[in-house]
Amino acid sequence: MQHCMLCFIHFTLGQNVVVMAYNVHDIAKKLILLADIDTANGGDNLTNMKLQKLLYYEQGFHLAAFGSPLFDAEIEAWMYGPVVPCVYDEYSRFGRNSIPVPDDEQVFLPDAEERLFIDVYDTYKDLSAIGLMKETHNETPWKTTMPHKRGSVIPQSSMQEFFKTKLDE
Repeated sequence: MQHCMLCFIHFTLGQNVVVMAYNVHDIAKKLILLADIDTANGGDNLTNMKLQKLLYYEQGFHLAAFGSPLFDAEIEAWMYGPVVPCVYDEYSRFGRNSIPVPDDEQVFLPDAEERLFIDVYDTYKDLSAIGLMKETHNETPWKTTMPHKRGSVIPQSSMQEFFKTKLDE
């Protein structure tokens, strides 16, 4: 679980750009809170399975758009799709039930990252957990990472390459 607590900072030479990978638990809480306040979504709380898929999409599009990870944890290719193990473990006690809204303050992203975050959420929010699972099962990063079980890390390079093609659509 230690890999989930790291924080990476990337400095681009010749530019004053600092891209920081956020704590994955903070990003998960941001998604849980966003789903709760999303009136168009009916204020529907997230299940662990749906949260896992949304984390995958957020990470993939962030890698494609900014060339750096949104959060500091690896995503693995499990039988039911992409999973961030430390987040899965944290919320597994809720089973198939909704995850309660955290009381913590949410992390705020810089404007460009926040816009992308909301756009990705808006794109996938209406799909069920099973719908998102089926979607990820048709995508190269999950399909090419074998075997589909705990410990099979989806390479960020694979996600970045795949999601760049989705940005161009």
